[in-house]
Amino acid sequence: MTPTYFVRELTGLNFMHTFNPYSDRCTAYDLDDAPRSRSQTLQAMLEAATEREIDSLWIGRDLGYRGGRRTGLAFTDDVHVQAHAERWELSVKRPTTGKIVAEQTAAVVWRVLLRIKAPIFLWNVFPLHPHEPGNPFSNRCHNVRERRAGEELLSELILLLKPCRLVAIGNDAAQSARRLYGKSKVIQIRHPSHGGKAQFSFQMSELYCLNVDGVSEIRT
Repeated sequence: MTPTYFVRELTGLNFMHTFNPYSDRCTAYDLDDAPRSRSQTLQAMLEAATEREIDSLWIGRDLGYRGGRRTGLAFTDDVHVQAHAERWELSVKRPTTGKIVAEQTAAVVWRVLLRIKAPIFLWNVFPLHPHEPGNPFSNRCHNVRERRAGEELLSELILLLKPCRLVAIGNDAAQSARRLYGKSKVIQIRHPSHGGKAQFSFQMSELYCLNVDGVSEIRT
């Protein structure tokens, strides 16, 4: 398994009522080369990650329409796309046009992530954006068929990056991660949505030993 092959597999995923940011172009907001740009960015991040010892793989559920649908990056909206790239010593251009769109979950995740120096890779069980029929700018939970395809890719990603630990954010992510690797190998964290912001931040601070100065004691 290589980053090139992984991205090729990801680009080939196709399900009804989903948006694949690595092969689909949104006619409302995407630049002409957005799918290729998102694929190239992800591949470059994977290549950079394989050169490091990855402390953690943070796993979410699926991409949202205000975040990963636009950026192609888990837990990352327009506001944080450059910060995400800089963690892997990359510089990327935003693949969308128009005003910058923020996502609440991304804001909470990055408020914590920017305090941690350890190499962390962000991913989702289902790496595409699932939406309601006829409404591409909505979010829905992935179905069983989509989950199975996502779990296959998640397994390949873990073999590729060999993270020291799996951090599942939310119940859906934890169930998939435990189904693949067992309960003892997965750390579950409260998802920041629906009133979980404070608990998410507290659990992550505990996990990464964030000191009083707000910087993790874990270093690269």
